[in-house]
Amino acid sequence: MARPGHARSHPSLEEDEDEDPVDAMISRTGCATQHRELQECMAARQDWRHCQPQVRAFGECMARRQRAEEPRRASRSHQAHPSPAGD
Repeated sequence: MARPGHARSHPSLEEDEDEDPVDAMISRTGCATQHRELQECMAARQDWRHCQPQVRAFGECMARRQRAEEPRRASRSHQAHPSPAGD
């Protein structure tokens, strides 16, 4: 039985198929175009070794994203865990 205020307790199977969680995560990185191009190459060539330009482009995009995130993570970490007095 669904909890009060909820139409149902679980999303339907149809809703689950709408967006893959991995695709959603990659979309948030800003690297969806590179990922799509890599997937298309892999589908056409059936061998990642033939898709090295796409592999590199996707990897570089993800690395840029990770470098951009590092200062924000460090800032949040310092805010959550201030250093002791006297440092």
